[in-house]
Amino acid sequence: MKLWDKGYATAELVDHFTVGDDRILDLKLAKYDLQASLAHAKMLEKTGLLSSKEYHAIAKGLGAIQKTIENGTFTIEEAFEDVHSKIEFELTKMIGEAGKKIHTARSRNDQVLVAMHLYLKDEIMAIKLNIRRLFETLLRLSEQYKEVVMPGYTHMQVAMPSSFGLWFAAYAESLIDDVIMLNAAAGIADQNPLGSAAGFGSSFPIDRSYTTELLGFKTLKYNSLAAQLSRGKLEKTMAFALASVSGTLSKLASDMILYLSPNFNFIGFPKELTTGSSIMPHKQNPDVLELLRAKSNKIQSLPNEIILMVNNLTSGYHRDFQLLKGSIMEATDQVKENITVFDFMLDHILVNENILDDKEMYKYLYSVESVNKLVKEGMSFREAYKIVGEQIMGGDYHPEKALGHTHEGSIGNLCNDKIREKFDTCYQE
Repeated sequence: MKLWDKGYATAELVDHFTVGDDRILDLKLAKYDLQASLAHAKMLEKTGLLSSKEYHAIAKGLGAIQKTIENGTFTIEEAFEDVHSKIEFELTKMIGEAGKKIHTARSRNDQVLVAMHLYLKDEIMAIKLNIRRLFETLLRLSEQYKEVVMPGYTHMQVAMPSSFGLWFAAYAESLIDDVIMLNAAAGIADQNPLGSAAGFGSSFPIDRSYTTELLGFKTLKYNSLAAQLSRGKLEKTMAFALASVSGTLSKLASDMILYLSPNFNFIGFPKELTTGSSIMPHKQNPDVLELLRAKSNKIQSLPNEIILMVNNLTSGYHRDFQLLKGSIMEATDQVKENITVFDFMLDHILVNENILDDKEMYKYLYSVESVNKLVKEGMSFREAYKIVGEQIMGGDYHPEKALGHTHEGSIGNLCNDKIREKFDTCYQE
């Protein structure tokens, strides 16, 4: 069944090519299409386009379909083009002529739009919840290891003293930026497009504010064409948010892979969380972290993929939009899995608390501290820098390892309570 059926069948090759993976992908949208259909029917009753009897029949039928979705028996067979045609068919089969009226004053265009808006609203909340768990794990580790000093690097050269507390908390605070990006995507998703029909509204006296209220949207996408113009913009904004999260995860994975190397030996994991080599019996490889990095980097290409799909399309609907669904759904699921796996790995991380025992390798880690000590005693910074530099070049440098970092965000004053407060504020937006 096709919603646009006019009494002839399309060629099998055309049908297969145009439907693509929609039957599989639409299973994720089924409950949202039902939710929107119920709100639409209630609005049709309110405006007199459906009788009370017809509305209650539709509501009962949609409720029955909802149960099949919840128990996992709902399917979209090859006879149906997508979830929308399947639901309308099942509804009509159950309740008769009233089922055929559900499509009054709407188009499949705004059906897809409203389902995607509702779906992404839920997915954004799910991702934020996963991020909160990862955030808490990172802050817990920061507090646990805040006294453990580690080398900081610039240009991949030993630079200045850092700490595991600073390192873990840095990624925790970085996640706040990602939540801000997700909030931006949520703001776009939280606008009701239902009632825009094919993008040019309807001559029926529908009440779009009413469906906005019923569906729990913050606001209405008022201009019907603007609602259609948001197709692709929502997915693009979501893609940038997913890429932002993935950028944080990818960088953390790279750090951990490096620090796990025996040449660094900063961290470790139980052998059960590593993999072996087919030829080298001593190897314990960080395959999980490498795959997390690769999967995260792949998602960082998603904004460009979506831009290339939609950037030269004119206003109104184009079938190109169909391909957005698979890209954004796959990436959304992958980000959730990546965060979950990362949290699991961090929960089992082993920190080497004796990194600086190799006194020769990290001898110059404290050179800036030595410069600062001279400055505190009254010397100009340039003169102090020159003196310590000459000591290093002449082999006469002897580090003083006392650290006195006190400013906000330093290794001696992590401000984790402020970071948590900032996260909570952003999370609630």
